[in-house]
Amino acid sequence: MEKITETNHSETINQINILADQVADLTVQVDDLDFQLKRIKGSLLWKLSSPLRKIIHFVSRQLTRIKNTGSLRGFHDKLHQIHREKKVRRLFGTRSFPDATEREKQRTTKFRRMVKVSILVPLFNTPPRYLRAMIDSVIAQTYLDWELCLADGSDEKHGKVGEICREYGKNDARIRYRLLTENEGISGNTNRAMEMAKGDFIGLLDHDDVLHPEALFAYVTAINEQNADYLYCDEATFRGRRIDNMITLHFKPDFAIDNLRANNYICHMSVFDRQLLEGMELFRSQFDGSQDHDMILRLTKAAKCVVHVPRILYYWRSHRGSAAYDINVKPYAVTAAKGAISAHLRACGFDNFRISSTRAYANIFKIAYRITDAPLISIIIANKDHTDDLRGLIDSIITKSTYRNYEIIIVENNSVTEDIFAYYEELKDNPQIRVITFPTAFNFSAINNFGATQAHGEYLLFLNNDTEVLRVNWLEEMLMYAQREDVACVGAKLYYPDKTIQHAGVVLGLGAHRTAGHSHYRQHRENLGYMGRLCYAQNVTAVTAACLMVAKYLFDEVGGFDEEFAVSLNDVDLCLKLRAKGYLNVFTPFAELYHYESRSRGLDLDGENARRYEAESVRFRSKWAEELAAGDPYYNPNFSLDKSDFSLRIAK
Repeated sequence: MEKITETNHSETINQINILADQVADLTVQVDDLDFQLKRIKGSLLWKLSSPLRKIIHFVSRQLTRIKNTGSLRGFHDKLHQIHREKKVRRLFGTRSFPDATEREKQRTTKFRRMVKVSILVPLFNTPPRYLRAMIDSVIAQTYLDWELCLADGSDEKHGKVGEICREYGKNDARIRYRLLTENEGISGNTNRAMEMAKGDFIGLLDHDDVLHPEALFAYVTAINEQNADYLYCDEATFRGRRIDNMITLHFKPDFAIDNLRANNYICHMSVFDRQLLEGMELFRSQFDGSQDHDMILRLTKAAKCVVHVPRILYYWRSHRGSAAYDINVKPYAVTAAKGAISAHLRACGFDNFRISSTRAYANIFKIAYRITDAPLISIIIANKDHTDDLRGLIDSIITKSTYRNYEIIIVENNSVTEDIFAYYEELKDNPQIRVITFPTAFNFSAINNFGATQAHGEYLLFLNNDTEVLRVNWLEEMLMYAQREDVACVGAKLYYPDKTIQHAGVVLGLGAHRTAGHSHYRQHRENLGYMGRLCYAQNVTAVTAACLMVAKYLFDEVGGFDEEFAVSLNDVDLCLKLRAKGYLNVFTPFAELYHYESRSRGLDLDGENARRYEAESVRFRSKWAEELAAGDPYYNPNFSLDKSDFSLRIAK
């Protein structure tokens, strides 16, 4: 009977979380509509010229849609593309191809492990010029120990496909061709190609795409230097006959499991040790439409060393018959993707999760993990004066939060106004709120460490007093990640009052001080982010302590905040300490709050504040010199560290 009661209790919590999620979505929609309505009604242009307003809004929406796709940093970059074309081509297009001297050097390089790479290509009615371009790009590889396995499911009207393949095969024994008795689709045809493969490593190439000449050389270098058993690279989408006509550059993070679950960001080009398959089929037909996502999730889970080569080595052709041409995903593909993710999550021990499409694209997903039980969350708020700010925050927590098992600990630090102490008296009537005193000089780390020692909860939530809850299920959205055994710190999406982004994850080394900075800073709330990254939960190096949740035992394990970082960088330092122990940090865009940044303590702009920030920056750069030199694993090295908008790092 006790077991049944526990099951029913768990199911009740799960149903409550589902309802809270629905309420949160509706609340956000109402809030957005209200915000937009007030903005429009306050516009003089709206009052004076209704027809012109309609035209302006239409054009604005179209420009925003173009900008938010992430293609070469949006429409603004399109306007400047002509001026940058030569630099982009030099770094990422044909101008990046090796010259004769470099080609010969790479061809004659002897690695410790001269692995054979079997490149699998499923063929189906492939246009001859695309087929030749694909095969030529393999023949042009500077690493020579490869074989090209072509499995042809073309119909009788496209016999030219076989003729071309046999023609190439006569001149190069490394090219192997097999005509299939029937077309089995991408999954089946690729599996048939796998049957021909004799290589130590397997590579996947689409029949109408193109490889950079150094692709295999770069991969085999990583296999030897890093003992990689699964590899992928950056990629570009191009249109027409020349790869230099690039329309999208996709610069990826290093391996990030939460990103991969939500979005198949790895995509092309996967090369992996064939032993990872362990007798399984490469592609599983039940996931047709998302067979590559299923395969990547399975094999990266089995891999010991997943390596990202941060170079554009794969060119994805965009034409009317390709997936790159049309981003609108067919319903069956979305269903297949959800099935693949579900199978992966169950294999990882998760249950009662929910998967839904996000506002970015149908095949970019939100994953809602089951919250086990309803643990106590200790919300710790450092405060000095600023009664109105604190009152607004406390009211928003109490009135908007759908998760109710929390305590609020206000750490009073040297307030002087009568109003704040009168407000503290009001709060005594609420048994969920305690005010404790920390009378020493302001030190953010010390104040919050003291608050943590007084906390009764299993989870700590550090929250600035100049924040305000926006999304009602913010606590659930953070807790579902903090409860995972592999996750340490969880951060929220924070906005300025004008609904531009203040925080969407922290990038190591970003900014003038080369310490850390916020990505997507000052982007509008409706922005999808670079390649949709503002629309799904993802792994980041660090998150801001303006709203940070962490299990108390993990916080204690690393000694809490380093009190030598009195005001700045203490949160990044905490996240790095936990990463050093093997934990992940997560940013979720589904926990949303306003943040009236530094309104209570002031900005680090000049004078004593600037000197103090510089001193803490020096200490941070010294303490984490190795990590800073290596670069943020979730921020591609091709991006600039001078801007937070994923601008390309292109030398003048």
